[in-house]
Amino acid sequence: MSLSTAHLATLVGSRLCHDLISPIGAIQNGLELLALSGGDASGPEMELIHESCGNATARIRFFRVAFGSAGLTQMMGRREVLSIFESLLKDSRTSVDWQIQADLPRAEVQLAFLAFLCCESALPQGGRVRFDRDAAGWSIGAEGPRLKVEQPLWDHLNGAAPLENPTPDRVHFVLLAVLAEDRDQKLLARLRDETLSIKIA
Repeated sequence: MSLSTAHLATLVGSRLCHDLISPIGAIQNGLELLALSGGDASGPEMELIHESCGNATARIRFFRVAFGSAGLTQMMGRREVLSIFESLLKDSRTSVDWQIQADLPRAEVQLAFLAFLCCESALPQGGRVRFDRDAAGWSIGAEGPRLKVEQPLWDHLNGAAPLENPTPDRVHFVLLAVLAEDRDQKLLARLRDETLSIKIA
């Protein structure tokens, strides 16, 4: 994947997320107005709509950062990152430990979010993903029972094997490698029993 193609992919991601978040938000607002006007918004059907809208909004917020276009001057604070993860992982068996206190460039958070998706792919029964960052770069560790590791994907992160035809649910492995290379950063993925790690430096 060339640089221009990677950039185009992130622009498409931004456009899709931008256009989808508005109608989903409108549905949520409509449900709130229905409740305020005395309508019945408490039945199981309405609860399902509320829950589905909430899940969709959470995923779009996350995908907008992970797959969208990230300007070099855009910043993200700890509170915003934690809010995104809290919504995304509600009722999930996976948890996140975000150790970073400082605001970070959105482009840096994008790499971390893509790395999270890589880790999540290997945690079918849930687990814990920890994020640390210092002057040397990112250190992302994950642990959980019965890791499901697709070796070619992790070899690709290490630059040891091309990934010619990734499935849509594994495209984050490709994009993480492409964006890291584009930003002159190296990836190192390691797998050990019930733990795995990704370093971005």
